[in-house]
Amino acid sequence: MPDTPHVIGVSGSLRDESGTRIAVQHALDAAAGAGATVAHIDLREWDLPLFDPDASAADSGDGPELAARVREADAMVLGTPVYHGTIASPLKTALDYCSIEDVEGTTVGILAVAGGGFPTPTLQHLRASVLELKGWPLPQDVAIPDSWAAFEDGTIADGDIIERVEELGASVVACAGIADQREEAEQSELATGD
Repeated sequence: MPDTPHVIGVSGSLRDESGTRIAVQHALDAAAGAGATVAHIDLREWDLPLFDPDASAADSGDGPELAARVREADAMVLGTPVYHGTIASPLKTALDYCSIEDVEGTTVGILAVAGGGFPTPTLQHLRASVLELKGWPLPQDVAIPDSWAAFEDGTIADGDIIERVEELGASVVACAGIADQREEAEQSELATGD
């Protein structure tokens, strides 16, 4: 693990009163409490046109800068609202700007906020995207169903959800750089013949 890991959070909601943004920030606060430096990437503030692999850098808005921020992070918290059972398009577009080189080996905490029931498909879709980018998603995700009851006055209202979100934030710090440590251990075993 880096001495002071850097953790970014990406909120995939553009709503002003976003429960996703609240939850991601809460996870980042827990990560900071665990010793990390943190930065919240609020996609409302980024110019991210729909990804076009043929577009020039000049036509890609803030896409190259976003990819650079992801590349520099030791760990990430990705949060998405659930739209039609899957990842919200702002977060999907943000991930489209990232390459394997930007994400590979990065520890990733995943959370999804649903207006209705448990967001299992959305969590699976986001995990699959992280794995395709060779990221290292934490084994536990955070699901926040029934968001209408989970948030109140700009905060998380449910103590159990608070605990899970804080655990996610602390876990991304504890596991930052774990993919590199595993690779080093495997190389050491090969070198020693164990």
